[in-house]
Amino acid sequence: MARPTQKAPAAPGQTDERARSRKLGALAALMPFVWPYRQLMFSALAALVVTAMLSLTLPLAVRRVVDNFDTKSARDLDLYFAAALGIACLLAVGTGVRYALVTRLGERVVTDIRKAVFDRVIGMSPAFYEKIMTGEVLSRITTDTTLILSVIGSSVSIALRNILIFAGGLVLMLLTSAKLTGLVLLIVPAVIVPILVLGRRLRVLSRENQDWIAASSGNASEALSAVQTVQAFTHESASRGRFAEMTELSYDAARRRIYTRAIMTVIVIFLVFAGIVGVLWIGAKDVRAGEMTQGALVQFVIYAVMVAGGVAALSEIWGELQRAAGATERLVELLQSEDSVTEQKEAARLPQPVTGRLTFEDVTFVYPSRPLVNALDGVSLTIEPGETVAFVGPSGAGKTTIIQMILRFYDPVSGRILLDGVDLADLRRDEFRKSVALVPQDPVIFAASARENIRFGRPDATDDEIEAAAKAAAAHDFITALPEGYDAWLGERGVMLSGGQKQRIAIARAILRDAPVLLLDEATSALDAESERAVQAAVDRLSEGRTTLIVAHRLATVKKADRIVVMDQGRVVATGPHDQLVAEDGLYARLARLQFTDGMAAE
Repeated sequence: MARPTQKAPAAPGQTDERARSRKLGALAALMPFVWPYRQLMFSALAALVVTAMLSLTLPLAVRRVVDNFDTKSARDLDLYFAAALGIACLLAVGTGVRYALVTRLGERVVTDIRKAVFDRVIGMSPAFYEKIMTGEVLSRITTDTTLILSVIGSSVSIALRNILIFAGGLVLMLLTSAKLTGLVLLIVPAVIVPILVLGRRLRVLSRENQDWIAASSGNASEALSAVQTVQAFTHESASRGRFAEMTELSYDAARRRIYTRAIMTVIVIFLVFAGIVGVLWIGAKDVRAGEMTQGALVQFVIYAVMVAGGVAALSEIWGELQRAAGATERLVELLQSEDSVTEQKEAARLPQPVTGRLTFEDVTFVYPSRPLVNALDGVSLTIEPGETVAFVGPSGAGKTTIIQMILRFYDPVSGRILLDGVDLADLRRDEFRKSVALVPQDPVIFAASARENIRFGRPDATDDEIEAAAKAAAAHDFITALPEGYDAWLGERGVMLSGGQKQRIAIARAILRDAPVLLLDEATSALDAESERAVQAAVDRLSEGRTTLIVAHRLATVKKADRIVVMDQGRVVATGPHDQLVAEDGLYARLARLQFTDGMAAE
């Protein structure tokens, strides 16, 4: 398959300048998550230092053994072997302790990162999700944190250990033979250059690989969440092709990263060991000349191998650290993402009890993804406590936008929205939303039981209250007909239910919430005539004493509203009761004639 020439998707806020400036310093962003567990970190560091020192001590014991092979005292030889065995035992125990500590630290830190990222994105306004797919967010929470776990729980520990081995081994090599050590140091610049040059390339490829993984995850999530639509329009082949293309792009970036890392490893290891062979050749001549003992040469060889192994390991770990740096940047981008809907540091308080008086003062709003089109254009409107107001108009008129603005999913470009005389922008969102119950146009059903789905409206509700809400929403009968009744699992996105049944569950959830403001966005659009009549009666009872806003295309559901607001192109073009609006022969009358033919026979 020919490699597509697409560019890797850009993460939020990414620029070319940022792409050029990425460094391992990005890993410093992990410190706020590591520092609360500094006791665990320092314990792991202590175990690491001890094991490194024991590793460096072992060649000294080996030297004693080699130099005393011809000793006449068997007891001395036994002691040297026992000392070597004791050091090896302590090294094994210390390594096990280090592994347990750093692995636990890694798991703890990654758990906290995942929670922090989810806590951040779950509270972001819908404008955030206009710029990034939920599948990509999930990829960052899973794939990227797995990379960080690998680094904290393994790579960093191994890197520090090898740095200590490298530094300590180099010093002991110098003490063993300054001449041979000087020859070894001549090799160091030749080793460092490919690490720096190829490491920069490796960092770019690692980020590109992770970006494509996230993009393919987002694409798959979107297709699978709409699998029935994909299949209904026989779009399986196109979806497979798109996913395969993005997966191949991810593989291609991974392949180039692997090749780059492999080349770097080959160059580094060859240069290191070629240098060691040359140094050993000279050392062997010194032994023959009597300038050093066999044990000293063996000791030097072991240290040289340890130093060389440390360098080789660092070249391997370098790539892992580069990938983790990219993953950390991606997670930090989520944690530092600015929400377009912000909270005041000192929020105002709603007067209690909440009456539900809503006021729009010259509100203008545009969606971030459609900046040239006014979704609301200078809307001024007051809805009195307990009033039932219906919003009608053609698609795209701004009806659902009114609902979203009341929930403060977005902030107006200009103007204000007030609840009981307090600007929503001055209130905490989680506080004033407790006073609002919503039945959305597309009801959301969670992968849980019917009981838990209804209880979502008020988590502390009793089973009796849940059943009462279900009866009021005309949902009780079909729920009890399920194999396990209220405990029946409804499947992901409610696949076990029909569209009308989903909507009745959503209505029961809103009824259970028992809030002073009720928002119904096409709440009965998926119901049959009999269920609609039952639900409409329940809504009529529920709306008594509550401020109720109804968005509807079917005018039969809004005829009894206290007031009907007619919207067109983001503006309020008419208000009044049904009969008055029909008599005015405006937009509402035209809509009514389309739905109520033959003299409104539908009545």
